[in-house]
Amino acid sequence: MDERDDATTLTCSAKGCVDDAVWALRWNNPKIHTPDRRKAWLACEGHKVSLTDFLSARSFLRETEAIADFVPEET
Repeated sequence: MDERDDATTLTCSAKGCVDDAVWALRWNNPKIHTPDRRKAWLACEGHKVSLTDFLSARSFLRETEAIADFVPEET
């Protein structure tokens, strides 16, 4: 179980979804990002497949990690 309090609960990135995120989908667009840059979409269990499919279809998805292991990239 996640030990985070309500102030740090991460929400799914899918439009209109308010569920807690359980996955971080790390991606980048090679046309505008350097190869080492990673953006992140957060996904609940119900949206993991659709968000993964969207990023994969564009060859943007780089890795997927459990939200417990997610550390946001500093900008």
